[in-house]
Amino acid sequence: MINVTDNNSLLRNDVKKLGNILGEILVHHGGISLFNKVETIREMTKNLRKDFSDENYKKLKDEISTLKPPVRKQVIRAFSIYFHLINIAEQNHRIRRRRQYQLQEDGVVQPISLESAVVSIKENNFSNEVIQKVLNDLSIELIITAHPTEATKRTVLEIQKRISTILQQFDHPLLTKKERRTLEESLFNEVTALWQTDELRQRKPTVLDEVKNGLYYFNETLFETLPDIHQELEAQLDQHFPEHKWKVPNFLHFGSWIGGDRDGNPNVTPEVTWETLKLQRQVALKKYEQSIVDLMKRFSQTTTRVELSDALLQSVEQDEQTYMDSGEEWPIKSELYRRKFAVMLKRLRHVGESKAGYQSAEELKNDLVLVRESAEQHQPSNRKLKTIRKLIRQVELFGFHLATLDIRNHSGEHETAVSEILKVVGIADNYASLPEEKKVAILEKVLSEPRPLLLLEEDYSKETQEIFKVFKMIKQAHKEFGRRSIEVYLVSMTQSPSDLLEVLVLAKEAGIYRLHADGKVESHLHVAPLLETIDDLVAGPKIMKTLFEMDVYRNHIKERGNHQEIMLGYSDGSKDGGTLTANWKLFKAQQEIHNMAKEFDIRLKFFHGRGGSLGRGGGPLNRSILSQPSETLGDGVKITEQGEVLSSRYLLEDIAYRNLEQAASALLEGSAKAHKNPLQGHARDKTWEDAMEQMSQASLKKYQSLVFQDEDFLKYFTQATPLNELGALNIGSRPMKRKGSERFEDLRAIPWVFAWTQSRQMIPAWYAAGTGLQSFADQSAENLALLQEMYKKWPFFQATINNLQMALMKADLTTAKEYIHLVKDKAIGERIFNNISQEYKQTKDILLRITGNQELLDHTPNIQESVHRRNPYVDPLNFLQVDLIQKMRESDEKSEELLTEVLLTISGVAAGLVNTG
Repeated sequence: MINVTDNNSLLRNDVKKLGNILGEILVHHGGISLFNKVETIREMTKNLRKDFSDENYKKLKDEISTLKPPVRKQVIRAFSIYFHLINIAEQNHRIRRRRQYQLQEDGVVQPISLESAVVSIKENNFSNEVIQKVLNDLSIELIITAHPTEATKRTVLEIQKRISTILQQFDHPLLTKKERRTLEESLFNEVTALWQTDELRQRKPTVLDEVKNGLYYFNETLFETLPDIHQELEAQLDQHFPEHKWKVPNFLHFGSWIGGDRDGNPNVTPEVTWETLKLQRQVALKKYEQSIVDLMKRFSQTTTRVELSDALLQSVEQDEQTYMDSGEEWPIKSELYRRKFAVMLKRLRHVGESKAGYQSAEELKNDLVLVRESAEQHQPSNRKLKTIRKLIRQVELFGFHLATLDIRNHSGEHETAVSEILKVVGIADNYASLPEEKKVAILEKVLSEPRPLLLLEEDYSKETQEIFKVFKMIKQAHKEFGRRSIEVYLVSMTQSPSDLLEVLVLAKEAGIYRLHADGKVESHLHVAPLLETIDDLVAGPKIMKTLFEMDVYRNHIKERGNHQEIMLGYSDGSKDGGTLTANWKLFKAQQEIHNMAKEFDIRLKFFHGRGGSLGRGGGPLNRSILSQPSETLGDGVKITEQGEVLSSRYLLEDIAYRNLEQAASALLEGSAKAHKNPLQGHARDKTWEDAMEQMSQASLKKYQSLVFQDEDFLKYFTQATPLNELGALNIGSRPMKRKGSERFEDLRAIPWVFAWTQSRQMIPAWYAAGTGLQSFADQSAENLALLQEMYKKWPFFQATINNLQMALMKADLTTAKEYIHLVKDKAIGERIFNNISQEYKQTKDILLRITGNQELLDHTPNIQESVHRRNPYVDPLNFLQVDLIQKMRESDEKSEELLTEVLLTISGVAAGLVNTG
C-alpha cells in the first residue's frame, strides 16, 4: 500500500508519461524540428526560472520572436495541450490520494471529510439533539452560472475525462501486461485526439448552448453524487452514534442561473427561460426512467416467495386500471414490484403531456416509498435497500425541475417598467425622478391594495411588455414545473428599498404576489437584493432594515417562511474597491445584516456571488464557507459555481464528490461548534476588527488612487492586456459590457479579471492589499504581532492572506513587464507598471512577515509545487501573446490567422493558470 504521506512521485510519473506521448505526437505531426523547437523553448524557460539572467531572458525572447507560421501555431498548441494534460494528471492524483486514505486501516481519517466532521462532533460530546438540530438547519446551495470564463470546449472536456479514466486504471494493482498495453494504446489515441481537435469555438454559444453545457454536469456527475453525499453522512452518523436513528435532510442542492440571468444579456428571453425549464425536466425524467428500468431488473421477487404489503397490492391494481391500456400490463401477475414499475414508467413518459403522467414529483416519490416500505418488510432491520433509497433521495433533491432556476435582472429595468405603469394609470408622472421616500410611499400604497394596476398591454412600450412577460412566465412555470422550479428573483445593483418593492409590484400584477380582499397575503417568490459595490455593501443593513420595518414587506416575508435571501457580489466589490476592502466590507455587511435580522426574527441566507478567480472571491469551497462570520453559518450558504470551476470541480465523479464532501463537512463542523457555544463560535477580538477597518481604509485609498484617480489608468488597462481580443474568444453569450457602454463602471467584472490574469499582473486579486497591511504593521511591533495572531486564529483573515499568497504566486511581473510594449505611450506604461511592481514587492514582503513563511505558499506544498510546475511553461505563451497582439494591432488589415493564434495563447494561459475568471 502507498502511504498517504508519500511524495508526488506518482504524479510526476503521470506528467512524464503524458509529456512523452505528446512529444511523440509532435514528431509525427510536425517532424523532429517541431519537437526540438518546443523542447528548446521548454528547457530555456525552465532554466530561466532556476537561474534568471538578462542574457538568457533575451535569448528566450529572440527564440520565440523568430517563430513563423505554421510552426508558431503548433508551438502554441503544444504548450496549451501540455497544460490540459497537467490538469488531468493533477486531478487524477487528487483522486489517488483520496483512495489511498480509504485504503488505510481504521483510525486514519482523511482531513476535511464527512468522517472527520462526524468524529470531531463525537469528540466534542455534542448531544444527539444538538446534532439533529444542526442537521436540520444545514443548507448548502451551489448555483451554476454561464459566466464566460470556461475557455475549454465540451468536446475537449470529454476527451480529458476519458484520459483521466485511463490514468486511473493504470493504478490497478492486478493489471496484466496485456491490459497495461491496451491502456497505453488507448491513452496514446486519446492524447492524439486532443491534439487533432480544434480547441476554439467557431461561433459564440447561444444561451441554450450554455444551458446544455450546464446540464452536462448534472447528467455526468451531480445526479449521482449529491445523494451519495447524503447517504455517506447518514452512514457515518449511524457508525459513530449507533444508538440513535438519524434522519439526514436534503441539505445540499444545486441550482442554476443559466437561462434565467437576464442582467445585461438580451438573449435571455422569457421563451428561452421556458425552454431551459423544459430541458431541465427532460434530463430529470430520463434519469428517473433509467433508474426505474434498473430497479425493475433488480426487484424480481414474486408473491410466491415473499409477502408484499396490502397497500402496494391495492396501489398496483388501482393504477393498472387507471393508467394501463389492455395488453400493457406486466405479463407475470406474481411479480408485483415489476407490475408497479411498469405503471410508473408509463406515467413518467407522459409527464407534461397528459393527465396520465405524474402531476408532481411528490406523486412519483410516494410510489417509490410504497415499494421501499413493502420491500424492506422482508429485509433484516439493519439492512437498508440503498438503490431505491438513493432514487427516493434523488426525487426529493431534483424533483421534475432538476435545478431551481434563479431569475436575475438589473434594478433599472424594473424601475423603468414601474415608472411607465404608474404614469399610464395616473399615479405618478415621473416616478423615476422622485426621492426615495416618495417612491417607497407610492409602492407601499400599491402593494396595500388588492386590485391590479395594469391596463391593456398594448398601452405599454416593448421593453415594459417584455418585463411583464417574464413575470407571467414565472407564474406559468410554477403551474407547469412546480414552485421549486423558480424560487428567487435577484435584483442586480440594489441601492435602495424601492428596488425590491418594484419587483413585488410586478409580481403582484402577474398574480405571484397577491393581497386578498380579506387581508390575506400570498407570495410565491423570494425577492433578493444583490449588493455589489462598496457603497451598496455599506448601505445594505439600512436598506434591509427599512424593508423589514414595512408592513407590506413583512407580510411578504412571513409568507416566505420569515426567510430573506441576500446576495453579495464579490466581483464588482473588488473591482470597485480592491480585494482587501471588498472582503472586509462583505464580512461586515453579513455580520450587521445578520444581527439586525435577528431582531426581527427573520432568517437569512447569504448568497455569495464568487467566481473562479481569486479576484472574484475564488478558492476552495470549504475555505469560502469557514471564512464567513461564524454566526451566519446556521443561516445556510449559497454560492455561485462559475466558468472553468464547473469542469475543474464537477467533470469527474470522484473530484465532484470530494469537493462537495469538503464543503459539507466544513459547514457541518463549523455550524455544530457555533451552535454548541455561540459566544465562542463568533467571538472576534475587537482589536482585530478595528485593525481590519483601518487597513481597509488605507487599502481603498491606494486602490482608488490608481484605478479611479489616475487619468491614464484606463488607457493602460485596455492596451496592456488582451481585453479587446477576449471578445473574439466565443466563450459566452453575454456581452462584455452592460449596454455596450465604454464607461469603466459598465465593464463587467469577468473580463476585467480575465484580462489582468492573462497579462500575469492579476491586480484585482491583490493590488493595494500590501499598502493596507503594511501601513498598519509599520505603526508598531505590537501591530505586526497582532496580524500574526489574526492569521493563526481568525479563519476570515487566514483565508484572505492565503488567497493573497496564491495571487502573488500566480502573478509574474517579469513576464507582465512584456505587456508594457503594447502601451502606445511608453511613459504611461512605465509609470503605471512601476506603481504595480512596487506594490507587489510590498505585498509579498508583508505577507511573508505575517505568515512566517520563507516563500509564498509554504503552508501548502502541493499547491506550491503545482504553481512552480506550471509557471515556466506559461511564460512562452505570454511572450507569444504580446508579440502577436502587437502585430495585429499595428496591422492595417485584419488577419484571421493572427487572431486565431492570439486566441490560442489566451486559451493556453487560461489552462495553465486554471482559475482565470
